[in-house]
Amino acid sequence: MPMRTECKNFESRTYASGDTVRKCNLDLAPDAPWRCPDDCPAYERRLADAAWAHGSLVVSATPPEPEGLDDGTAAAVLDAAEEILNAVGSGVMSELAAEREARENQSGWRRLFRRRG
Repeated sequence: MPMRTECKNFESRTYASGDTVRKCNLDLAPDAPWRCPDDCPAYERRLADAAWAHGSLVVSATPPEPEGLDDGTAAAVLDAAEEILNAVGSGVMSELAAEREARENQSGWRRLFRRRG
C-alpha cells in the first residue's frame, strides 16, 4: 500500500534545498517513503474539519521504488544506514557531554577569560 498521506502519523517536509522527507512519525513504515504496512495498527485518519483554518497540503510525488523493495533488501539497506547514524549519534553526544563537563570544571578566572569562537 502506498504511503497514506491522510494518516495523522504521516509527515512530509520539504527543505530549502528541495529535498523532501516523507515518513511515519511513529517509525512504523519500514518501507517509507514508498509504502505503509497494509494492516498498520496506528493508522488513523486526520481530522477532516475541526473549525481550524487549513493551509494547502502539498505532498511531493512519491520517489520511484528501488529494486529489492519486495524481497526485503531495501529495508536491510535502510536498517544498516540507521545503525550507522545511531552509532555516530552516540559518539557525538558523548563528545558534547565531555566538553560540557570540561567547561563546568574550569576555574572561575579561566572561564571569565577563555577564548570564544
